[in-house]
Amino acid sequence: MCTTVKRDPIHVDLEVKPAERKMDEDAGITKSRFEFWLRKALEWGQITTPESQQDVCLHLPELQEFLLQIYGALKHMNCADAIQKFPLIGQLLGRLCWNPFIIGYDECQKILMWCLCCLYSGEPQNPVELKANSWIQISLCRLLSLSGLGHHDSDINNFITTLGLASADYYQKLVENVVFSLVTELSRNWFNRFKSQQSISSRVRCLCLLCVPLINLTDVTPLLEALLSYHGGGSEDVLPCEFLEAVNEAILQRKISLSESAVVQLWLRHLPSLQKALLKNFESLISLQPGSLEEMTCLIKSSLLHRAACHPAIFRAIEEFFKNALLETDGAPEVMTVVQVFTRCFLQAYQENNEQHKFPLKAYFPHNPHSLLRAFLKHPSDLPATGLHQHLIHIAEMLKAIVETKCMRSYGNLFETWFLFIHFGEWADTAAEHLLVSKAESSDAMLWLLAFYYDPNDENQQRTQTMLEGKSVCEHLTTLSRTPTLSARDLQAAVNSKISRRQPATKELAVHLIISFLIFTANGHKIAREWIAHFAVTYEVLKVSSLLTRIAHRVSQLGVKYQRSVKLVNDLLQILKFVD
Repeated sequence: MCTTVKRDPIHVDLEVKPAERKMDEDAGITKSRFEFWLRKALEWGQITTPESQQDVCLHLPELQEFLLQIYGALKHMNCADAIQKFPLIGQLLGRLCWNPFIIGYDECQKILMWCLCCLYSGEPQNPVELKANSWIQISLCRLLSLSGLGHHDSDINNFITTLGLASADYYQKLVENVVFSLVTELSRNWFNRFKSQQSISSRVRCLCLLCVPLINLTDVTPLLEALLSYHGGGSEDVLPCEFLEAVNEAILQRKISLSESAVVQLWLRHLPSLQKALLKNFESLISLQPGSLEEMTCLIKSSLLHRAACHPAIFRAIEEFFKNALLETDGAPEVMTVVQVFTRCFLQAYQENNEQHKFPLKAYFPHNPHSLLRAFLKHPSDLPATGLHQHLIHIAEMLKAIVETKCMRSYGNLFETWFLFIHFGEWADTAAEHLLVSKAESSDAMLWLLAFYYDPNDENQQRTQTMLEGKSVCEHLTTLSRTPTLSARDLQAAVNSKISRRQPATKELAVHLIISFLIFTANGHKIAREWIAHFAVTYEVLKVSSLLTRIAHRVSQLGVKYQRSVKLVNDLLQILKFVD
């Protein structure tokens, strides 16, 4: 037996009356049998002699049977009752847990684990139970941990050498067997052997809390996943918040990697964990800007949030987060970009995971007409030029008809329609391009689309005024596109007169048109590199970069025709990296 204080089994200082010290004779656990095995545990100690090793091996089958009887009694008790009935149980289990021959024999390791689980208090009521919990966690860490044991316990090293095994192989197999046993019992409803649902919930809760200090161990992962998938018969979740928060933190810090289904179960069970994961990912996406949408896509996919969102309940929670972010930032372009990139990732995962259409898209967007959703779902790159122009008009007409109906007068309904449009913001970028390069007589529909995108409210006919200002900017830029000798100074003069002292929405729309002019017209190409740095400083570097990033991603999917525009956008983004 090791003599250091930290290795001593727990000593429970309780005065127990003789009547209370009577063992459970019906279960075969007499006082004399208990004292016999405790005396044996003391005799075996560190099993440093051949005689003690031989004696342990001789008694192992009988000891295993006795431990099963102990477990049969403990599983119906709480911690206080167990200590009262078996006041020396801590000493017995503690000494057995530190004996390598015993924990290496057949199922003794698993049975000892079960007994410790029974003694753990999910809600300790006194110092004795607190002390017991601390000791149990230390014992479990020692039993299951793969680190440290092979370097500090000479008795265990000697035992492993006797078996003819390498240290790493022994510990790995030991932990695998224990975890496999617990996972098997969970899957077979082992806990249903208890008397009541309350007992079942208490045992599962205790096992979860016991796992908290072991969460980062790779070999414990199957047990974590089994617990996350466990559902009792009651209406309340049996998994404690401490366990769920610890697992979520380990995932976010990339200390463990769980299966997708386990992560989804975690976020479905515990909304704060989902919110924390979403906030962490959102902050990373915001800080990444300006950056490529490909980098943002990789960041989203590595988080598993887009795949978890295939469950409507998680999708709705993410939607609420995005809504609040848009409201609190007054529709900041970088937030709009995050929403749009996430939507693309989600739709890709939805197509992959819902081949049998388990959840229809209506379940994710319940507040919007399905016809409008179908129109948004068509990607601009999938339509021919003429069809694309007509589809833009169709989207504008549908949105306008919905917005102007009486039922849309409430702020909530109006916001839901605008929020759906934000998910598919590439249509706004496409409308800005078509206003500058298309010769068709449909500018009003495109302008209305952009005006609604940047300002869904229409107080005092503000949207009408925004459209008039946008039309003026568009006409001026069209004139400049035909100027034979356009200079950056000419464009700057136009910018100063068109976006100074404007309403925020009008200013955003004007900037969108100006950037589109630079990217999609021949004259714009000539002055873009010279002009962009000065304009970005005057306006806002982040907003200009965010818009350029979205355009770069969109035009990169449009083929050889846009190859020159793709190169120009990438050059402009490089220039902006050096602009303070």
